[in-house]
Amino acid sequence: MADANLRLRTDDVVADAPVPLAEFLAGANTAAVRLEPGDDARVLVPHLARLALVEIGFPKFRDGRGYSAARILREAGYAGEIRAQGDVLVDQIGFMVRVGFDSFAPVKPLDPAVTKLTRERYSNVYMKAADGRPPIWALRHG
Repeated sequence: MADANLRLRTDDVVADAPVPLAEFLAGANTAAVRLEPGDDARVLVPHLARLALVEIGFPKFRDGRGYSAARILREAGYAGEIRAQGDVLVDQIGFMVRVGFDSFAPVKPLDPAVTKLTRERYSNVYMKAADGRPPIWALRHG
């Protein structure tokens, strides 16, 4: 995900409010869905073409299931917005972008300047992820 596409939501009003997964699967006419930590992102794969937004909830920063959900969606070909919402910390943003998040709606506001510095801290990565950046070992060993 390019930094130009990274969105840090600082407003309290989100126009494209997503519906819960169960409501979406029951036939809600919407292009925005919300996944909670216990939801299986794979059930959305047949519906990806009609979705503009998948919001993934982080009730606690230490719950990493949302990372897996984002990566599953990106690897399945989803190109729309994936938003991390909830207890999102600035030092997690870089890792979240690597697995596919491109939008953030943290409960506690993040300083955009600090977020930018955090994202630029490391120029290389150690493993493959959904962002397509080559790992350092691949750069070293061609």
